[in-house]
Amino acid sequence: MGSKSDWDIMSNVSKTLEKFGIGSENRVISAHRAPHLLTEYVETARDRGLKVLITGAGLAAALPGVTAAHTPLPVLGVPLDAGGFGGMDALMAIVQMPPGVPVGTLAVGKPGAINAAILAASIIALSDDSVRARLDDFRAAQTQAIADTPPPDQA
Repeated sequence: MGSKSDWDIMSNVSKTLEKFGIGSENRVISAHRAPHLLTEYVETARDRGLKVLITGAGLAAALPGVTAAHTPLPVLGVPLDAGGFGGMDALMAIVQMPPGVPVGTLAVGKPGAINAAILAASIIALSDDSVRARLDDFRAAQTQAIADTPPPDQA
């Protein structure tokens, strides 16, 4: 994430990944204030065993794009509401990547953070049977919870 204040939302990534038995590294590295540190961190991510990078950024939201420019790993971007535009500025910045530098862009805020973790789990599940089983269980439980919900007139 680009700022310590982003942790309130981005902590949902770690919490969700834990449900699938996936560890994570959580770092504050600003694309604007620490560009060399970001480059070093991202360029060494694959060698450290990371499979997917999830970035959260608000305002100009450069972090996801700069991250994607420095790694072949999948990069997921979570736009954050950090200014006066309700996160729409960050959403537009993240989703408008040039061809060849993809960033999977999620919803603004907490829903995006949770879905980024689930999408990362889906990517990892392609080559990890234990994550695939946990993801299958999660989806089945989610479906069952809806099936078990009584109609509004019977609640």
